[in-house]
Amino acid sequence: MMFLLMILANIWVFSLTDGRSYEKISKIPPRETALVLGTSPKMMSGVANPYFTSRMDAVSLLYHHGKIKSIIVSGEKSQGYDEPAAMKKFLIYQEGIPEDIIVEDPKGFNTHASILRCKNVYKKENVIIVTQGYHNIRALFFARNNKMNALGFNAQEIDKPESYYRNQFREFFARLQAVTYFIIGYSPE
Repeated sequence: MMFLLMILANIWVFSLTDGRSYEKISKIPPRETALVLGTSPKMMSGVANPYFTSRMDAVSLLYHHGKIKSIIVSGEKSQGYDEPAAMKKFLIYQEGIPEDIIVEDPKGFNTHASILRCKNVYKKENVIIVTQGYHNIRALFFARNNKMNALGFNAQEIDKPESYYRNQFREFFARLQAVTYFIIGYSPE
């Protein structure tokens, strides 16, 4: 019975966000702002994190195709670790995006917090959320439940079978947690 409820919670998240994510730049409607969800710029081994690079490439594509005018880079900032600063630096120096259109959100400690801060702190409701597709489903669920008119632009997936299964497993439970938070009215802010 519990497993059935877990599956139903995931189906509910998928059904509420269906048709809100895009993979082709030509198909996504424009919005004023992109919200880029954070991830570490480097992997534990010290090499560049392909998830990070993929997200930066995706938001750059949105900007250079005139789909957005401003960018919020949201992630964790703690002592010696600063995802938003790393994203901003990459977008300026690697992707050619003007510094003055990028806002750093250093308190995006998780997906839910990033979505809420986008709406409540930065006063943006009509946004394009940039992250990988498996993650965008949950991000769009949070946005919808907070009465935001968000779309998702899916950054390129990482083509490794072990990553695929790990991410799907993690998101299965993360979506269940998102539904639980919605039902009990929990907010990280």
